[in-house]
Amino acid sequence: MPPSVDPSRTGRIAVCVVGMGPRGLSVLERICANARDSPRVELTVHVVDPHHPGAGGVWRTSQDRQLLLNTVASQVSMFTDDSVDLAGRLEVGPSLYEWARFLVLMGNSEGYPEEVLAQARELGPDSYPSRAFYGHYLKWVFRRVVRQAPGTVRVEVHRSRAVSLEDATGTVDGPQTVLLEDGTRLDDLAAVILAQGHVPVRPSASEEGLAAYAAEHGLTYVLPSNPADVDLSAIQPGTAVALRGLGLNFFDHLALFTLGRGGRFERVDGRLVYRASGREPQLYAGSRRGVPYHARGENQKGPSGRHDPLVITPEVIADLRAQRGIDFRTQLWPLIAKETETVYYSTLLAQRECVCVADRFRERYLTKSWGDPTEALLLDEFGIPTGDRWDWERIATPFRGQVFADQDAFQRWLLDYLSADAAHAQQGNLDNPLKAALDVMRDLRNEIRLIVDHNGLSGHSHRDHLDGHYTPLNAFLSIGPPAARIEQTVALIEAGVLHVMGPDVRLRVDPEEPGFVLESPAVPGSVVRATVLIEARLQEIDLRRTADPLLGKLMATGQCRLHKVGEYETGGLAVTARPYRVIDADDRAHPRRFAFGVPTESVHWVTAAGIRPGVNSVTLGDSDAISLACLDLAAPVAAPVAAREAVAAG
Repeated sequence: MPPSVDPSRTGRIAVCVVGMGPRGLSVLERICANARDSPRVELTVHVVDPHHPGAGGVWRTSQDRQLLLNTVASQVSMFTDDSVDLAGRLEVGPSLYEWARFLVLMGNSEGYPEEVLAQARELGPDSYPSRAFYGHYLKWVFRRVVRQAPGTVRVEVHRSRAVSLEDATGTVDGPQTVLLEDGTRLDDLAAVILAQGHVPVRPSASEEGLAAYAAEHGLTYVLPSNPADVDLSAIQPGTAVALRGLGLNFFDHLALFTLGRGGRFERVDGRLVYRASGREPQLYAGSRRGVPYHARGENQKGPSGRHDPLVITPEVIADLRAQRGIDFRTQLWPLIAKETETVYYSTLLAQRECVCVADRFRERYLTKSWGDPTEALLLDEFGIPTGDRWDWERIATPFRGQVFADQDAFQRWLLDYLSADAAHAQQGNLDNPLKAALDVMRDLRNEIRLIVDHNGLSGHSHRDHLDGHYTPLNAFLSIGPPAARIEQTVALIEAGVLHVMGPDVRLRVDPEEPGFVLESPAVPGSVVRATVLIEARLQEIDLRRTADPLLGKLMATGQCRLHKVGEYETGGLAVTARPYRVIDADDRAHPRRFAFGVPTESVHWVTAAGIRPGVNSVTLGDSDAISLACLDLAAPVAAPVAAREAVAAG
């Protein structure tokens, strides 16, 4: 080890974790766990985050409790288990639901307010906790990790933002220095781990134009953001508010503008009814697709149940991975489609006939390639009528073939569509054929990652087929809200608080009469003029426009670069394969800098997914690998670190 970070000189070795939300917390937990096997290393871990460690900014405990986590409580954890492929030490801990039960059964030893205890009492294994409650869990995990850390590990918290990272001696084998926004310098660092979440992004040209128009004419324009970060209090009751986007961000705004303003839902004769407070604005929502995300099927899989792949098996994954640069549309999509459709038809037949018939069908159906004409013959043989057959286009664009005479006709169609979606979801993600199939797409995320991550696709296929088509389709179909949110949407439409405009919504600004004018060309009479426009989506992940001072400086000085997939330059941060060393502008991997999480989107697929117990969570394997690499750098007798390693991931 270079003498500048030799423990014989400094007494301790130090590492720095930038970002202490779930990913940074996972790295910290793995460092503390694996340090038990390195008793000769005295280690200081500097934790850098302007927000409370553990919860970070996104999961802060002060946010409105109407904002929900999009995963059921039993499927959320921060700890390793025996399903995880670890090189390091296994240390178990409670899931979010188990922690909530502990609070209820063991008493309030940590002095939580009654509101937190009430949520713990109400929480079931398959219910959706508030994000604030999840934040309390994360803060507890942080305290536990620090409290139970080995005596050789000391954790120092810095409630500030990292703004600079440098090689202290000008060489990559030497110590690292991190400068914080408050002026603190963290010197003699053996390793730095970048574990940020959604970092701020500068507005695009079109967003800047809309913001300037709003400022000039006294209107309100809200950039893409986390709804918890936006002050909506200045928006007056009855104000015409346009929401662009019908995904998860849309449902958050819906809750804040209704439940968050004193409205309430009641069940009357089995149907949900909204009782307005009178403080709600008038909400007009639309998107290109024109309908909200599909409701998630009620969980019937327990904490760790998941679909066991029938088509995308380990052997298939290894074969596709060996080819590198495959075409998603022709080589991977048929496998995903076949997997999904097989589960749909098998569930349908088990429901209508029996499990034995479904098993016979599945065995024969899997012998046929996706799209083979003989698939239809087999469906005929098993008595599946044309109207019940899987149709990707109909599912992706449910209004296909519909002609709407006016806005009322569209709203009637939409209410029927949403009511049916909620009913399907309430039947469960094993019992309902549609929801069982769509949940397969969620369950397959790990398998798909293994194929597409680190240049698994060709550049044009990654851009056009994965980023351009499948990722938004997957989000629309498999990571939607709980069924209750769809029921609430129906009730709000019926109460006249919410108006969904239709597909392919277009926006223009009026130079004569100030306002944001929106219209769906598929729905006559859908023109709306709003004084508030909210981009109901999160910011894009694009380091070219990052407003994060640390990542911005690393980009500007060539200390990191964008990830490239063939000829396609993504907006994500380039890193090597595990343990994810940062790659600079000259394609050199830095031996002492690591990064994972949201900024590395495109290197990895769907980086925002959380840790789930019992399913070999990829995040836990990632954080374990990073922690071991850091401990190797900190070991007193470690071999010298190679100045540059081969860049495995481009």
